[in-house]
Amino acid sequence: QVQLVESGGGLVQAGGSLRLSCAASGRTFGNKAMAWFRQAPGKEREFAAAISRSGDSTVYADFVKGRFTISRENAKNTVYLQMDSLKPEDTAVYYCAAAPSPYYNGRGTIDYWGKGTLVTVSS
Repeated sequence: QVQLVESGGGLVQAGGSLRLSCAASGRTFGNKAMAWFRQAPGKEREFAAAISRSGDSTVYADFVKGRFTISRENAKNTVYLQMDSLKPEDTAVYYCAAAPSPYYNGRGTIDYWGKGTLVTVSS
């Protein structure tokens, strides 16, 4: 069992930055690829970024490439999402997710979800 708790969301102006954190409980964190998804108001949840269990491989959705960076610290059971050059269209609830495999490409099964943290980008 893995529990995921996101933090770091808030209100920021366009062009600004935020760093999201996801703290995971459970001994299997280091065996799992981790990902961030987001869900904007009135839209479906979409994949944003993923990182392999060792951190040697990352995958990004096209809409965040060059602006967001995913990273992890296995010793702290934590995964991060550094978000720069934020746009109003980045406004969404951001969810941390754990995949059942060492690598995750943005598609397929997710084992565990956090409850989300709200990011609001004002214009």
